[in-house]
Amino acid sequence: MRPVHLLLAVLVAAVWGVNFVVIEVGLAHCPPLLFSALRFLVAAVPAVFLLPRPDVAWRWIVGVGLTLGVAKFGLLFVGMEAGMPAGLSSLVLQSQAVFTLLIAMAVLGERPGGRRVAGMAVAAAGVTVAAVDEGLSGPALGFALVIAAAAFWGVSNVLTRRAAPASALGFMVWVSLVPIVPLALLSVLVEGPQANLDAVRGLGWSGLGAVVYVAWGATLFGFGAWGYLLRRYDASRVAPFSLLVPVFGMSAAALLLGEQVSAARWPAALLLIGGVALATLPGRRRPAEAARGARGPDPRGGPAPVPAARE
Repeated sequence: MRPVHLLLAVLVAAVWGVNFVVIEVGLAHCPPLLFSALRFLVAAVPAVFLLPRPDVAWRWIVGVGLTLGVAKFGLLFVGMEAGMPAGLSSLVLQSQAVFTLLIAMAVLGERPGGRRVAGMAVAAAGVTVAAVDEGLSGPALGFALVIAAAAFWGVSNVLTRRAAPASALGFMVWVSLVPIVPLALLSVLVEGPQANLDAVRGLGWSGLGAVVYVAWGATLFGFGAWGYLLRRYDASRVAPFSLLVPVFGMSAAALLLGEQVSAARWPAALLLIGGVALATLPGRRRPAEAARGARGPDPRGGPAPVPAARE
């Protein structure tokens, strides 16, 4: 990987990690469901008029929009509003890799090898350590909501894999159209129209900046740069950089928000990140497989799997 692309991959991981701190800033100005709706509104408009609709069926766009946009981000924002720390959220959300593998096994019939099963077990141990630590020192409800968000992210990853869009950025822009109305309606029903009006009137520059960052920085720049790297390099060379997201997230939360990192959180981080790496990163291929890969994809195979969406 060229040095400039290496730096770009690290920059994307940093943008996605700092995103959790920015979410905390946004939640100080907006109710969580309204903030999530604004995020997708700004991400979709005007980009949707500049990028053609992906060459995939509408059911995939709607399905990912509901599971990723409404369920995953709605639960994440509500969980963080309920007291889940930004740094811990960036870490626990990486359990989506375990949920993705489990759902792919159940729905797509995938059969992971022993290394992936071991990785899922190690990652689950990390989540358990974090859950015990948070249960003793923080709100259990917020933790449970972020875990649920990771599970829905796993569902959206499997749907995205089935859709196999050619452009990750174009797909994400059109997916961003779907959650706007459902999230806005849920916000009116749950958070109340008056709270929404007060939030919009008092958004201020910091609140507006948070919306723009999560929409244009984490979504458009992040997905655009990530898709660019995936078009130039194998996914196995790009995907490991996503493991830096919780490192940047926890560090940014400690530096910018003053979040305290408990003694149990670092072992939890090592277990979860190590387990995800073991479960998702490719192992050494046998010589026959390497030769087949050098010749190109098997013409009998389907489209290459699409990497999971990030923050």
